Amino acid sequence: MSARAGAKAHSKKGEADSKTFSWPMRVYYQRTDACGMVFHADYLSFMECVRTGLLQSLGFDLGELARRDHVLFVVQSAQIAYHKPALLNDSPTVTARVARAGQARLVFEQAVSREEEVLASAELTLACVSARTYRPVAVPAAIREKLEGLR
Repeated sequence: MSARAGAKAHSKKGEADSKTFSWPMRVYYQRTDACGMVFHADYLSFMECVRTGLLQSLGFDLGELARRDHVLFVVQSAQIAYHKPALLNDSPTVTARVARAGQARLVFEQAVSREEEVLASAELTLACVSARTYRPVAVPAAIREKLEGLR
């Protein structure tokens, strides 16, 4: 994954252009540990916000999908590398790029960057499951088609 390239491949906040969706975040006190650095699990939370924003920008509301279509996206696996710490009051940019849109899984490459520095990079696999049974189901065709268009 070229997390650095992904972090630079955007022009406007909250738009899925250049195949990479990006969103600015802010590091508040509650996200930091005693050393003033972002707690490691919070990078995953930042990434979750951006994946949700990506789907929202394409017209898909996760709450509505759960209520109406009984479909959920759950993290099946997360491979994350921490390169440098994000610090209190930083304003990192978080990106998401669709690596693969399969029948029942979505794979995203994500990064948290401060200007040109990649702070954390990750590959996350999401499984599409039934909101009733929590068993795998097909990714809705409309979502898969739009995400494939971003590859």
